[in-house]
This record gives sequence, C-alpha cells and structure tokens, in this order.
Amino acid sequence: MSVAPTIKDDLFQEQVIKAAQQLFRQYGLQKVTMDDVAKAVGKGRSSLYYYYKNKIEIFGAVMDVEISEILAEMARAVDKASGVEQQIRAFCVTKLKEARKRREFYATLEGGMDADERSHYAKAERTIRAKMMEQEGGMLKKIVTGGIANGELRKLDPKELDSLVFVLLSSIHGLKRELVGDNNSRRLEPAIDTLTRMVVHGLAAQ
Repeated sequence: MSVAPTIKDDLFQEQVIKAAQQLFRQYGLQKVTMDDVAKAVGKGRSSLYYYYKNKIEIFGAVMDVEISEILAEMARAVDKASGVEQQIRAFCVTKLKEARKRREFYATLEGGMDADERSHYAKAERTIRAKMMEQEGGMLKKIVTGGIANGELRKLDPKELDSLVFVLLSSIHGLKRELVGDNNSRRLEPAIDTLTRMVVHGLAAQ
C-alpha cells in the first residue's frame, strides 16, 4: 500500500526542517545554503524549491517549530499550576527559561551576516515575533478569563483585557532583555514573582 502524497510531503518537510535547524544551530543562517540543506536530507536542491522559495522560507519554517516547542512547554507548565497567580508565574518563568536555553542558537543565527542577509533576517524576525506575541497573548487571555470565571479576578471588559495582556507581554519581554543574558539566574524568579503578585493582587475580585 503506497503512502499518500500529503503524508510523504509532510515527512519530507519535517526532514528538511530538522536538517536546517541543526545546520543553522551549528553554522548560523548566513553560512548555510540551500545546497547544504538538500545534501543533509539526501535530495537534490530542486526538491527543496518545490516547497520553499529560498533559505529565508526554510528559516521561517524552522522558527515555526521553535515557537511551537516553546508554546508547548509553556502550556504544560501552566496546566500543572494551580490558581491564576501561579499560572501566570508558570507562563512567565517558562518563557524566560526557554529563551535562555535558546540564546546560543539565536546568537549563532545572526553571526557573520552581511547587510542584505541581515535585512532579510530582520524582516523574517518581525513576522516571527508578531506570530509569537499573538499566540502568547491568546494563552494569557485564557489564563485571565479562567481566573475571572473562578472568582479569583474581577471582571474585565474586552479593552481592559487586551490592555492587561499587552502590559504583561511587554513586561515579560523587558525582563527577557534584562535577564536572559545575565548569568545570575537567581534574579529571574524573584522578578517574575513581583510582577505576577502586582498584577493579580491589583485585579483581585473584591
């Protein structure tokens, strides 16, 4: 019995993404070519061009996988937490820990880029960041609305909820810039504790 074409396509693209992820991690985005990825999966370059226009599209697919892995870790941590404060804390701590774990990968990606490559990378990075923010925002909204439903938090109108999610995400990204590159990881969790305590106590149901 033959394998359906769509399954074959999915398997091939998964192989391409895994190979590219490993190559990017080892050599950075600038030094890896379409030929390198094709050789890593044992195919001709034309096979790649059937699915991806260029290396930046492969990079985007690799980063989609990275985002999925990070969000899955965050969701698992949130599911294990009890109560809205601990869920927000789990969301924040896991996000920052995942960012720290991947910082060498991201640093390698940017190494040795020329101006043209950096421009393409910056454009792709903006798209990736927007996608990540959207999905993180959805997760935070679910946490907060759950806290409202079980009486831990007061009711928020849609604008207040959107503003709260924006402030939380902006605060987390600010902490990420300050703490992810800091070797003193002991600062991370106390900072998150302060942030979550301020948010939850400020919105506690009366």
